[in-house]
Amino acid sequence: MRILLVSDLHYSLPQLDWVVGAAPSFDLVVLAGDHLDLSSPLGLDAQTVVILRYLLLLKDVTQVAVSSGNHDLTGPDANGEQAALWMAEARAAGVPCDGDSLLIDDTLITICPWWDGPLGRAQVEVQLAADAARRPARWIWVYHWPPLGSPTCWTGRRHYGDEDLVGWIDQYQPDLVLTGHVHDPPFKSDGSWADRIGDTWVFNPGRQIGPVPTHIEVDLDGGTATWTSMLGSEDLSLSAPSAPERSVV
Repeated sequence: MRILLVSDLHYSLPQLDWVVGAAPSFDLVVLAGDHLDLSSPLGLDAQTVVILRYLLLLKDVTQVAVSSGNHDLTGPDANGEQAALWMAEARAAGVPCDGDSLLIDDTLITICPWWDGPLGRAQVEVQLAADAARRPARWIWVYHWPPLGSPTCWTGRRHYGDEDLVGWIDQYQPDLVLTGHVHDPPFKSDGSWADRIGDTWVFNPGRQIGPVPTHIEVDLDGGTATWTSMLGSEDLSLSAPSAPERSVV
């Protein structure tokens, strides 16, 4: 099974075009949040129309998993907490997204939303517990924010991660957690695109400008992961006890 991970495209249409072009070579394409761009002069309603079209293009050529990020929140949900309300339309069109789970052969993919308050957090806890009870050979989470203390959330000045995710990883030890949110870690000394926490690999591709997004290719059968950016490519073995040391200037 081959997975393509991208995140934080922030309404970059050239990068979305690249993802659509690359998608047929993968069994699963993961978009781990921040599809929209709050700083764009184009309104979020207009952006969501375009993003939904891209998601349908991807769905037509491969399996996809789409989580929300903080830029994707468009209004209060039934509990009064901010949510990516537009993803209901994606789900109705058959795109697995926030709160959904996807089973591909012996791999379960749990897609977690960006939660905005205690009720949203509680829903993620329920979601993870339910999928833990039916965990197959491999379990993958899509979760926009990397765990606190990991080099995948290092900004160059501080760790900017999710403390709750740390506890959930410790409790359940999924095989992979596919994240984004913090753009800088792969480009910073002491930061990284990969981290191993116990039995769990955490990946964050980061973000770059230009027509090709930073991206991570995971080959579950081959047991490898490769990060590609304007700096080149880096590889690791999923059987390694930790991520390899890096030399980032």
